[in-house]
Amino acid sequence: MAKRFKTVGIIIMVIGLVFAVAGGVAYFKVQDGYDSLQAFSEAQNVNLNYNDDGQLVDRGTTEGADAIMTLLTDDWAYPVVMADLDPNDPLVNTGSEYMFQMATIVYHVLHGTQNVTLAEDVTYNDEFFAAGAYTFDVDGRYWTDFDRRHPIEGVARGQAWSGTAHGLVGELGVGTVTHSTLQMGLGLAGLFAAVGLTFMLAGFGLIWATRKDELDVTIPDTAEAITGRIAESAS
Repeated sequence: MAKRFKTVGIIIMVIGLVFAVAGGVAYFKVQDGYDSLQAFSEAQNVNLNYNDDGQLVDRGTTEGADAIMTLLTDDWAYPVVMADLDPNDPLVNTGSEYMFQMATIVYHVLHGTQNVTLAEDVTYNDEFFAAGAYTFDVDGRYWTDFDRRHPIEGVARGQAWSGTAHGLVGELGVGTVTHSTLQMGLGLAGLFAAVGLTFMLAGFGLIWATRKDELDVTIPDTAEAITGRIAESAS
């Protein structure tokens, strides 16, 4: 019986070793991903702005940054990790920093104005628009909130939500997802390592528990062996 337990212990230790090795491999792969993301961030060289007190600012004011943060945390319900917003490391290279930069772009699109010029008179839905220049307030409209057939609103839609704006938002979104995925990978690497260590300790415990002690006492494996020894003692 002791030999069987020892064999099981060895098997459990081997399984634990496999998990531990998998955790180590996953960890190094995640680190490669972090290095790549860092290199990508440095190549872009996008930095958040902070004042001398270490507060986020947008266009020189903390009020602007606060409004952007409200859009990010309230309207988009994004769980910002404030520790990622480090004035000593303004480079955008974490999920929260990527999302704040994305919110900055979107905020200014939503609260901007667009100049539209009609070359000729237009009537739309029984409303007359004379040729000339118009200023259109985006007023919080996202891409799908515009009436694209409207002679002024439709043009303003393409100007506000330009290909550049969409491209920047998409690029920053990729950075956010990449960082989040790397964090998940790091967590899985730690989980694999913890499971592996647990299995290895359990296997070692079984082997240790079935070792022979200093008195060399052998535990009989079967009931017949026990009764046989009792008979020998009686005679």
